[in-house]
Amino acid sequence: MGKHQKHAKLKLRDNDNFAPNEISIVGTNCSNISKLVLNISEQLSNYKLAYFDASHAKNSEDLTVETYTFHHKGTAAISVNAEVNKFNQRVKFSQYDYVFINGNHYQGAKQILILDPEKEASVLKRLEQLDNIQFVIKLKEDATYFDFLEAHNPQIKNLLCYHINEVEKISKHIENLIQEKIAPIQGLVLAGGKSIRMGTDKGQLNFYGKSQRDVAIELLEKNNLKTYLSVRKEQDVSTAHKITDKFIGLGPFGAICSAFQENPDVAWLVIATDLPFLTNEVIQLLLKHRNPSKVATTIKGKNKQFPEPLITIWEPKSYTLLLNYLAQGYSCPRKVLINSEVEIIEIEDDLIRNINTPEEFKTAYKEINE
Repeated sequence: MGKHQKHAKLKLRDNDNFAPNEISIVGTNCSNISKLVLNISEQLSNYKLAYFDASHAKNSEDLTVETYTFHHKGTAAISVNAEVNKFNQRVKFSQYDYVFINGNHYQGAKQILILDPEKEASVLKRLEQLDNIQFVIKLKEDATYFDFLEAHNPQIKNLLCYHINEVEKISKHIENLIQEKIAPIQGLVLAGGKSIRMGTDKGQLNFYGKSQRDVAIELLEKNNLKTYLSVRKEQDVSTAHKITDKFIGLGPFGAICSAFQENPDVAWLVIATDLPFLTNEVIQLLLKHRNPSKVATTIKGKNKQFPEPLITIWEPKSYTLLLNYLAQGYSCPRKVLINSEVEIIEIEDDLIRNINTPEEFKTAYKEINE
């Protein structure tokens, strides 16, 4: 008899130990490590960065109340009872582009080795943790590689080596590591709506001699995006590339979450099928101005108050947020955009007119075909 499996087999997100993308710094004392992180973070201020460390306090009192003190500048001092475990950390760190780890306390999936003559014993103790060194930093000009390092990693001297003061070069290297893990983009065309006001399936409306669903798919495929059709289970759609709603009855919100459940490691460029005036230029604008550090990159009509969640690139980091909103009883993707850090591109309102009723269809059809 096969192993009893109680849980649905889901695709796990490609995380490092504690975060989507992390690096631990090993080989020197804690103050050198935190100073280096501070210097790098000043250079890379357009990314969302975090530093993961252990408290160096001698003793810590039991908290009877957890405190959150917020400053109007957007900083907070937080004191909570929290044990480290990788699952909770991955939720906490899900919004960061890169997490630096004090390798004296926690093991990172990637490492920077600092050569500090005074810390030979400490490096020897952590030798097994040095399984994916990205580059080496010398604390002093005359710092040398310990003998056991070469025995453990014969390639170590081929790795790039910087001096601790070469902050710009080190930051550039880190930036490349961030860029390497930026998620690829796939397309999602929403064809699962019930089209109640229209009375017939909006995806099947024909403005250009073919269904609007096909027009939308071509718009994304033209930009080299592997594109999926988002449908409800009961819809009879014959295409290999479709994602059936797993989050039922939540409209577009459920469609976006279903796409992330299918693949949590890509960004999804989502478009609705009721946008006959949407042009290739708008899609290119969205791709050109994509900001993977933000939750999403979205389009807003110049005279509209709010962005359009259904012409938006949703980054992998948005999945955690979407599920948080769902847990509070909200299933409006626009609400997530309005209350999160997003990149907004303003365009003419006419390009994003959506067609909901038979009258709107007639008017739009005439405009397009005259």
